[in-house]
Amino acid sequence: MNAPTLEFAAVAPEPALQQTASKQFHVLEHHPENGTLLGFWLYLMSDCLIFACLFATYAVLGHSYAAGPSGKDLFDLPLVAVNTSLLLLSSITYGFAMLTMQQKQMRATLIWLAVTGVLGAGFVTLELTEFAHLIQEGAGPQRSAFLSSFFTLVGTHGLHVTCGLIWLVTLMVQLGMHGFSEANQRRLQCLSMFWHFLDVIWIGVFTFVYLMGSMA
Repeated sequence: MNAPTLEFAAVAPEPALQQTASKQFHVLEHHPENGTLLGFWLYLMSDCLIFACLFATYAVLGHSYAAGPSGKDLFDLPLVAVNTSLLLLSSITYGFAMLTMQQKQMRATLIWLAVTGVLGAGFVTLELTEFAHLIQEGAGPQRSAFLSSFFTLVGTHGLHVTCGLIWLVTLMVQLGMHGFSEANQRRLQCLSMFWHFLDVIWIGVFTFVYLMGSMA
């Protein structure tokens, strides 16, 4: 008597399973909470290292006049005091811009940002005027190690302020186009940290370079 034969037939997948397998899943971009702010803090720390090196260089070369003029001969403290006031006031007006942003007042935010930009532009203009005056008097960066370190330190700070102004104008355009989106609010917070950081650096420049240099 022959043994029974077992036969296995391939079972086709059910249509419902095929439809489930063919479903498309949309991947949403996930932005880590405070990820941008943390990354920007790391950038500011790297910028601190740059300015620390420039301050250290000036501390070493600040008295190498090469028989040329010193800071006491060159610095115009009243002009520098006006310039310092412009930058410190711009930090206050930016703070007002952040307050109005939190209250979702678009017009007031743009006005305070514009005032901040005008004050920052005034700071850069006075700094360039000072540089032009020094160069006309023959006290350019090639004159001595003191002037080379001075132009490098102060000029690097001025370059940062100029980049901040470009960033500020760009953000004002983005606010006008997209409003108080989450991304724009993060960008305003990052620029706020950058702007206040430049104020702190300038206080160091004003004290260490101008005040102490005028008394040397």
